[in-house]
Amino acid sequence: MVKICCIGAGYVGGPTMAVIALKCPSIEVAVVDISISRIAAWNSDQLPIYEPGLDDVVKQCRGKNLFFSTDVEKHVFEADIVFVSVNTPTKTQGLGAGKAADLTYWESAARMIADVSKSNKIVVEKSTVPVKTAEAIEKILTHNSKGIKFQILSNPEFLAEGTAIKDLFNPDRVLIGGRETPEGEKAIQSLKDVYAQWVPDERILTTNLWSAELSKLAANAFLAQRISSVNAMSALCEATGADVSQVSFAVGTDTRIGPKFLNASVGFGGSCFQKDILNLVYICECNGLPEVAEYWKQVIKINDYQKSRFVNRVVSSMFNTVATKKIAILGFAFKKDTGDTRETPAIDVCKGLLGDKAFLSIYDPQVTEDQIQRDLWMNKFDWDHPIHLQPASPTTDKKVSVVWDAYEAAKDADGVCILTEWDEFKNLDYQRIFDNMRKPAFVFDGRNVVNADKLREIGFIVYSIGKPLDAWLKDMPAVA
Repeated sequence: MVKICCIGAGYVGGPTMAVIALKCPSIEVAVVDISISRIAAWNSDQLPIYEPGLDDVVKQCRGKNLFFSTDVEKHVFEADIVFVSVNTPTKTQGLGAGKAADLTYWESAARMIADVSKSNKIVVEKSTVPVKTAEAIEKILTHNSKGIKFQILSNPEFLAEGTAIKDLFNPDRVLIGGRETPEGEKAIQSLKDVYAQWVPDERILTTNLWSAELSKLAANAFLAQRISSVNAMSALCEATGADVSQVSFAVGTDTRIGPKFLNASVGFGGSCFQKDILNLVYICECNGLPEVAEYWKQVIKINDYQKSRFVNRVVSSMFNTVATKKIAILGFAFKKDTGDTRETPAIDVCKGLLGDKAFLSIYDPQVTEDQIQRDLWMNKFDWDHPIHLQPASPTTDKKVSVVWDAYEAAKDADGVCILTEWDEFKNLDYQRIFDNMRKPAFVFDGRNVVNADKLREIGFIVYSIGKPLDAWLKDMPAVA
């Protein structure tokens, strides 16, 4: 029986290995992590991450050919293929701080693999890593190998949170990069055989190592660029009276462009986009390509601009101050159908409003109070370290309350900010919300989920990203 071990039981490792176990009943899959609480959650009825369909997959396989364990060394020792899916945070100190990936956890995983291995192994990069990481890992394994042969493969994930299980069941492509040697090609074939049990052959792409590593960064950079492009247009639409939804629909009907990732919003979030672009910027700078680096930096600058523009719009609309005013925040996750808050635009929006002394009442159907408080208190990039190495939360911020109901969040509020496009926010009883708010009552729709005209009929002053401005808002322009 082929044995697979995955180091790292996070958003990538857990779902990916669960689907491999489901689709390949003849393969034994172990997911290992040093976090006792995380592994305990994977072995419970309350999984540590929310992803539609994940519960069913785990329940079908767990205890049969899918195991979650803290005994990292035992399972690495037994495995034929070792996936490494550990955190690769952005460095906060030293060379490349603020841009380069910190490969501390990757290096320590590689050294441990070399120490415990007594048989030849295929080691698979699953985390998003900088180009040429495989080369560095190869050197560590080779210099500590004690005669054991290791083959390094790059198999980047292209999952979208909220649809990860669907993406794993029916991927656009599976990319496997390896050395262009007989041993490398044999290793590529071994991993290809795993995926081929449910993925059509034409969707399994093979490349050299460097192309596979760079393809992941490039894909995320291109997607983020589309979001920043439409968000830049949203600012122009507001200034001219155009409607960004109409513009993006017209643009998206061009088959060369297509309609995906053209929804204007308060900004992109998630664990990958910003981190991968910063990484790309650093790689460009290190390779003497400052113009290319500058180009990609603009994608992040527009994203930051969109978040600060939203905060400025809220403050300026409410008589240029939100001090002591209650603002309801509907949605904290970076997008719907996930509980993930990494780099969510809600963090910067909330911090901006708190900086102006607002009181916030936050509701998200999938994010816990502890997570929200941690996110608002942590420094940038702290989130990307294993949870036991993150700083502990301070006492609860008295200006932030977290509630489990949208109506409770909006009660006695001066304004409502919609920051995640959860479906339930489209169907709220906005008349009831309006009746229980202070007047004038504002709705700032950062995801364009509500019918602004209907809300205006109720009596709200409405701001929707990239839409023609309410007369009230024209009289109170946002200062950049």
